[in-house]
Amino acid sequence: MAKNTDTPSSYYAAFVLLSGMARNKDTPSSYYGEPRKFDPKFRGPVHKRSCTDVVCCVIFIIVILGYIALGTVAWIHGDPRKVIYPTDSHGQFCGHKDTPNANKAILFYFNMLKCANPAVLINLQCPTTQLCVSKCPDRFSTLLDAWDTNNWEYYKQFCKPGFKISSKSVEEVIRDEDCPSIIVPSRPFLQRCFPDFITRNGVLTVANQTIFKDGNNKRRSVNDLKDAAKAASSAPRELWTDISGGIANLLNAKEVGMKIFEDYANSWNWILIGLVITMAVSLVFILLLRYTAGVFLWLIVLSVIAAIGYGIWHCYWEYSSLSGKPGANVTISDIGFHTDLSIFLQLRQTWLIFMICLSVIEAIIVVILIFLRTRLRIAIALLKEGSRAISYIMSTLLYPIITFLLLAICIAYWVVTAVFLASSGNAVYKVAPTDDKCMYANLTCSPKTFSQTNITKVCPGSQCMFAFYGGESVYHRYILVLHVCNLFVFLWLVNFTMALGQCALAGAFASYYWALKKPNDIPACPLYSSFSRAIRYHTGSLAFGSLILSVVQMFRIVLEYLDHKLKGSQNACARFVLCCLKCCFWCLEHFIRFINRNAYIMIAIYGKNFCTSSKDAFFLLMRNVIRVAVLDKVTDFLLFLGKLLISGSVGVLAFFFFTHKIPVIQEETPSLNYCWVPLLTVVFGSYMIAHGFLNVFAMCVDTLFLCFCEDLERNDGSSSRPYYMSPGLHKILRKGEEGAKLCTAS
Repeated sequence: MAKNTDTPSSYYAAFVLLSGMARNKDTPSSYYGEPRKFDPKFRGPVHKRSCTDVVCCVIFIIVILGYIALGTVAWIHGDPRKVIYPTDSHGQFCGHKDTPNANKAILFYFNMLKCANPAVLINLQCPTTQLCVSKCPDRFSTLLDAWDTNNWEYYKQFCKPGFKISSKSVEEVIRDEDCPSIIVPSRPFLQRCFPDFITRNGVLTVANQTIFKDGNNKRRSVNDLKDAAKAASSAPRELWTDISGGIANLLNAKEVGMKIFEDYANSWNWILIGLVITMAVSLVFILLLRYTAGVFLWLIVLSVIAAIGYGIWHCYWEYSSLSGKPGANVTISDIGFHTDLSIFLQLRQTWLIFMICLSVIEAIIVVILIFLRTRLRIAIALLKEGSRAISYIMSTLLYPIITFLLLAICIAYWVVTAVFLASSGNAVYKVAPTDDKCMYANLTCSPKTFSQTNITKVCPGSQCMFAFYGGESVYHRYILVLHVCNLFVFLWLVNFTMALGQCALAGAFASYYWALKKPNDIPACPLYSSFSRAIRYHTGSLAFGSLILSVVQMFRIVLEYLDHKLKGSQNACARFVLCCLKCCFWCLEHFIRFINRNAYIMIAIYGKNFCTSSKDAFFLLMRNVIRVAVLDKVTDFLLFLGKLLISGSVGVLAFFFFTHKIPVIQEETPSLNYCWVPLLTVVFGSYMIAHGFLNVFAMCVDTLFLCFCEDLERNDGSSSRPYYMSPGLHKILRKGEEGAKLCTAS
């Protein structure tokens, strides 16, 4: 009997035919493997199983032991003080309590103009004397100006300790760098004195000056200071890209940090209350999905659309009301960075940007709903069944806490190891001559014996200055390799932790699905049993899958590093190739994540090795390719809207509370410097909590979907081969099966 060419089955057949993967009736098996056969003994996750991927398990254990050894070696050789505190030219820490510089926490450059010298790239340090001071200078002055004036009392605090004005001439002082040849108005940033740059009317100035005299009484431009500050800074390049626009505000980082810390101290209890409310709302959300899934999900969709629509209208109203007000047409780039966000809300451009962004989001959501409207019933059925499964195994909602603790341990160990590796090595000193023609320039020296050598005679005024931390031992030569190893093992452990959680949850939810009479046939403690099986038998398989993903992520990090280094390159071909590689590896990473996730589900059910489970999962999904699209697009989209609704509702409540707009508890609201500090913390924390709860939900839906597809292949609904799915789920998911053929059978 001829089929209607407009039916979904015809499109699916055309897809299979064009891809060259259609089944041949003469062949005994499908291109995507044989469908599952009926097995009367199968009752869910296999309990009698053996260890899988043992070789990878052994390698994983050896790597963990090696990682512990790496952390121990870094702990022995490292000193975090080298990272926390700046180091002066004599190798002493600034601001450390056990040094003479306990009250001098800021590093001061005698002549920052020398930092623009190419020698910086060789020494990795500015070739001028660096001294620990208690405060930065606040005026322009040169040594020549201060020598015979009343300004000397102020100027001498930036000279070397113990220096006396009558001991040397001005020329000798400048040559030996006993005092700075010039001081400029500066402010502390990253515990270092940098010029106080301010942009006025588009012109870069320091203390309202664009021209000043250097130590030799030559006229110099403020742009020379900018270039020197850029070379002296160890901060990322992006920080100095627009140094003329916002550096003055960034120099207040320490003050802002103290205010933020004060805000957290005053509002931490209310932040915790907001996060607890998020947990309660997430639980209520999951319970509502069980009993009113259809109405509730449609209500979510309409609520999100209505909320974004209101946001668009409000942005337009604010944009219109600011028309004609003085200062409202100033652009954000002209203002620069400000910690007081209320300043930006007084600009028309801010509300225009908000309105455009919300309009784009609204259009995307509406278009997605138009194209996926016919699949929403299937998604709702899956979500409702998932909510029912979670209600029977409530312990699964607590598993994200275990994942969080394991990830916190991994992150903490990685950070500590990285800090100790970065601070490994002894202080290395190099000769810093006043004349570039000195034959001893950049050679390693010892400050204790430097005065006894003939270097000071051959190169008058030269000094033995601190350059960097390092050494000539084998350990110090391979610091970079150790950093790479630290990062790679960290990625492996993080991916393994996520894989362990997915496998444990999959086993628990599979136990629910394959229970014929729910909830009576659900085994006791399904989550604990699944977790135990995953650890005991499948550590190697989980490590194998996470290793593959970690290698791809490592390649992506290398590509990002190369892209960062080649940003200033004019080679369009190289940038194009790099962009293509980044795109390919991004797609590869997400594909591997998808395959691994389903492979872990099959491992939790059947207990086979990673490769076999990956193949079985992939073939099963390809035999149900249309439903895979339904699952990935619709259910993930609805869960994402749920995350937005939960975090957004708690965020709105927090906004009204911290801005004193709830009259009932207005007196309880803490006094804050920046109301956005606790507000953003609550919003971000709420989203992460909702993400953790609904990720369990997503894993439940994925597991139930694979089990459902296998159920259709194994059973036919008769009394001898009954379906394990609920009647409601079977009715919706099988609807239209005759026309669409969404699940193929042999």
